[in-house]
Amino acid sequence: MSLIDTLARLEAVGSGRAQPAATVRHRHLSDRPLVFVPLTTAGETGAPLGALVGTDRDAPRLLAVPQPRDRDLRFAFLADLADAVLPYLDSFTESVEPAERTETDPETGKRVKVEAELCADAPQLIVPSRAGLDFVRLLGRSTRFRRTAEQDPDAPYPAPPRVPLLGRWLTHYGERSRVPGSSLLLALTDLLARHWATGQSGLEDQHLGALLAWIDPPGGESGAQAARRAELERDAAGHLLCPPAGPATDPAFDNKLLAPAIERYDRARTALAAAQDPLEADDRLAALTAAEHDVRALVESRTRPTWDAVWRGVDLLRALPEGAHVEERWTRDRWSFTGHRDRVLAGEPPQPRRDDAVTAANKLATREREQARLEAQEALDDPLVMAGRRLAGEAFAGEVTEVVMAYSESRRPSPRPLVTVRTEDRPHLGERARVYRSVGGRAQSAEFAGAADEGVLVLRILDRMGRGKEPEPGSVPEKGDRVCFTLFEHEQRGGAKLPGPEETPWTHGGPPGEPVAETPDTVTEEDVL
Repeated sequence: MSLIDTLARLEAVGSGRAQPAATVRHRHLSDRPLVFVPLTTAGETGAPLGALVGTDRDAPRLLAVPQPRDRDLRFAFLADLADAVLPYLDSFTESVEPAERTETDPETGKRVKVEAELCADAPQLIVPSRAGLDFVRLLGRSTRFRRTAEQDPDAPYPAPPRVPLLGRWLTHYGERSRVPGSSLLLALTDLLARHWATGQSGLEDQHLGALLAWIDPPGGESGAQAARRAELERDAAGHLLCPPAGPATDPAFDNKLLAPAIERYDRARTALAAAQDPLEADDRLAALTAAEHDVRALVESRTRPTWDAVWRGVDLLRALPEGAHVEERWTRDRWSFTGHRDRVLAGEPPQPRRDDAVTAANKLATREREQARLEAQEALDDPLVMAGRRLAGEAFAGEVTEVVMAYSESRRPSPRPLVTVRTEDRPHLGERARVYRSVGGRAQSAEFAGAADEGVLVLRILDRMGRGKEPEPGSVPEKGDRVCFTLFEHEQRGGAKLPGPEETPWTHGGPPGEPVAETPDTVTEEDVL
């Protein structure tokens, strides 16, 4: 946690209200996101109990599993979830626009630009909390290899059609959520905590109701009081008024309401199976329907408050202006979505259970590069974030007090003006250290030439001044200008080139062609859009 974040949390405790941690919104928000509020049972990891899903805040689709231990009912839940999610994903696959992307020429090994099509927009999924991200990954991992009855008639528990395709998409979204700055799959608690600093711990910020209580407390209450009420207040029956759905449940709800309702459903189903005559079967079917309705009502009572809270948080975020680099990161998300769409349409097999060494190393390198890029772009977009970097000695701002034109000592002298900046910041500058500032959206580098006095820095501008003997207008700061330089680069460089899969050493799995423990299932008709 940075110093400015600590100061913001201390101020939140003193004022009783969350303090802004950003002045702009650093993530893309779709005009029509798909909100997914899952609910799971406490006794069995990953067993879904129900969910609210949809794009209409006033009319969510309720999915419920009256007996989570029943495999057939769980598959029916997944089929209903696929019916809700896949049409939403499909609605973004047809609208495309021409674009260019850089690829490696297999013959020359050089990077060349090729024409391609890019989806004009991409679907966005929003879950309430970080635990919802884990549940999405779990659903993807557990469904993308399922076999349907058409694929394998002898399968003991065949999955409904399109469930494997749902698993492939959820896996892709779960993996993409691990890339810093990606907005395809968002946890609302993480998003709100990025833009507001509360007076509670990061773990407590994962309770959506408590987090919103700090950000927008009811009139007359402090954030701490409202958060405590959101976490602990119960009704006359002893049940939480703000249930932590998404996907956790309250133990009191499990024991006093859910367990008896599931038992009633089990008894009604057993009684229906034992019915002897049609009239008796009709009565017992009505009892079974009523028991199932009771479970669905309980699921909705736990998930609807969280559903409403998610949309309330989305409204708070939409009130913030979008950062300048957000659209650029969203374009990379669109490329990611388009690429997975193309892989599905091409009939490629599902993602493997385990990545090979080269793929895993590439993913790690990508995440590290995107993390550095995200931190730089957020600082450039947001003066409040930049203030944190300045406090950490990673940037400085000040006033230009003098500009002296100088030239390089070469056969063709180039301009190297010396700019003197007076600043109250204390950057961690070493001898001839490189610093950077944004000029026209691109990074201009300078070299630290020394300190003329305490708080007075002399910088030598190195580039972005044009090709002429004299610098282009606006490329060099003028006396009296306010400037901000960073010690970190604005654009991240690529890392060392990794060996190809055929050159993977035996210590990392060996080259392709050697026997492996697991291979992905073959592609099927249900895997194609």
